[in-house]
Amino acid sequence: MQTVLVTGGSGFFGGILKRKLLDQGVRVVNIDLQKDEDRHEALTSVQGDIRNKTLMNRLYAENKFDAVFHCAAMLAHAVKDKDFLWTSNVDGTRVVAEGARKAGVSNVVFTSSNCLWGRGFTHALTEDEPPAPIEIYGQSKWEGEKILNEYNKDLNVINIRCPTIIDFGRLGLLAILFEFIDEGRRVWTVGGGKNRYQFIYAQDLADACIRSARHSSSETLNIGSDDVKSMAEIYQYVIEKAGTGARVAALPKDTTLFGMRVAHHLKISPLGPYHYKMIAENFMFDTSRIKERLGWQPTLTNEEMLYRAYQYYQKNRREIESRTDVSAHKQAAKMGVIRLLKWVS
Repeated sequence: MQTVLVTGGSGFFGGILKRKLLDQGVRVVNIDLQKDEDRHEALTSVQGDIRNKTLMNRLYAENKFDAVFHCAAMLAHAVKDKDFLWTSNVDGTRVVAEGARKAGVSNVVFTSSNCLWGRGFTHALTEDEPPAPIEIYGQSKWEGEKILNEYNKDLNVINIRCPTIIDFGRLGLLAILFEFIDEGRRVWTVGGGKNRYQFIYAQDLADACIRSARHSSSETLNIGSDDVKSMAEIYQYVIEKAGTGARVAALPKDTTLFGMRVAHHLKISPLGPYHYKMIAENFMFDTSRIKERLGWQPTLTNEEMLYRAYQYYQKNRREIESRTDVSAHKQAAKMGVIRLLKWVS
């Protein structure tokens, strides 16, 4: 690779991928609605909208991209305008794909999501499991995959289905958990925290994306960590490492899920349908295909990467609390009604 396009390169994961590419001597063009705080002699940053066909056509015309990394996406809890989310994630994906086809780009790598499903499973999901999203973000990601797959005669399209992406710097809804730990409060699980829910370390995902940009065929690939422990065990690991006196506690499952639904409908909670459907469920991907096709392996477990993210929060908490005009994963989500739970913790 010599020159690549990264959409969403000012965000949490897009920024990590962008910097990894730059470190490898790749020239990067980043387009994002948010301002790019990074500076590098091989980086060109464009503050703009991927739905803007004129702008995107100009970027494709002015640069001979060897690959496109499509990371830009709006999150359901980050925007109130659902039409904006849908058009950004769906229409924007078509603009990116059409531009890549016309420009003769070889590979387009798309960061998709485990939100393509909205229920738990007792087995690890393979790539053949039919998606069944239950909320707008997951629906938009599934639509994005389908759009990109329309172009796989002209492009190598690699859809990487990601669970929650975690690393040093990841905030969003996790910042609520970190605040409870940092203040030595009870850290609540639903139903005892016996469920296992897979994460992915951002550096491992970036490695997989770069490998995908050199892949010679279209693929849909699951990604995720190995050796996934229960949520209670993961929280306990972070609590012990943090040494703040926090402790794991349990909320009754049925009552809590009912309260989460009511709070969502009253618009007083940052947690949506996906969260109250999945907070006490098992969800893991079978990652054998990506290991075989790309020679990829994860390097961190859930608990190790979550502690890294907590360390960043603990070190930068005061500065984080004053942030504005950054992507959803680079700022702390508003607690809403969860603040009541904090008071009794």
